[in-house]
Amino acid sequence: MTTPLAPGAVLGFIGLGNMGTPMVRRLVEAGYTVRGFDTDPAARDRIAGLGAEPVAELAAVTEGAAAILLMLPSSDVVEHVLDEAGLLDAATPGTVLVDMGSSRPHSTRMLADRAAGRDLRMVDAPVSGGVGGAEAGTLTIMVGGAAEDVARVRPPLDCLGGKVTHVGGIGAGHALKALNNLMSATHLLVSSEALLAGREFGLDPAVMLEVVNGSSGRSGSTEAKWPNFVLPGTFDSGFGLRLMLKDMRIAVDLAEETGWPALLGEAAVELWAKAAEELPASADHTEIVRWLTDTHEGKEERA
Repeated sequence: MTTPLAPGAVLGFIGLGNMGTPMVRRLVEAGYTVRGFDTDPAARDRIAGLGAEPVAELAAVTEGAAAILLMLPSSDVVEHVLDEAGLLDAATPGTVLVDMGSSRPHSTRMLADRAAGRDLRMVDAPVSGGVGGAEAGTLTIMVGGAAEDVARVRPPLDCLGGKVTHVGGIGAGHALKALNNLMSATHLLVSSEALLAGREFGLDPAVMLEVVNGSSGRSGSTEAKWPNFVLPGTFDSGFGLRLMLKDMRIAVDLAEETGWPALLGEAAVELWAKAAEELPASADHTEIVRWLTDTHEGKEERA
């Protein structure tokens, strides 16, 4: 019988960045003992101030941990941590590994098979909701894995998310997250093109948003991204443009593998890739709006 991980259990946490740090805080506040690792010493220092236990060696994060949560930027990094860095070898049999980043579904399935060979379990639980959602504990979490493994880690996931949904077998969460971000990025692109065209016509973007958000053209981009990060000019959602592009490519590849066309998705990927080439490496994904503006103004100057 599966025993859910109630507060008081020891959790490992790997990846203490913009998302990982507030997630650790939520788990500590819920009563979990959290042992955290990151290659950045400053990140480890931050979680010490939150009541978590920072460790300087990856293997140490496994000590006494019933589950280890990973909040890492890509499948390549997850594969490195599990294989080359030795997490699979260090983890205690029976531990549940929870990949909460945005990874390639087929890579996740491969790693789950490798983990099973060491008597380890694996769940994929990517999130949507950004840094604000991580801080508030309102993330949407898409969970893939065997039902008994999902049930075991459900309590800590409930501390992190306002909507936690078991969407299928291993890899299903990562597949849905990539598809979600393809939709999100395409929404942002077309919404921005429309709003910028309206601004050129003489419409007030704030007024446009007020109307659109009560109409059929609304989306997460018009309801949250434009009002919170674009209109104020902060462009600080906390999710990088290149990370969004990575997820979009995973989704388009997934569509291709299934034999389903992704014609609009491919066109969106091409435009986002151009933006990634021309914007700084640190660009937030909402800075696609800056790129659209700069591209338009550059064309006008050349005309």
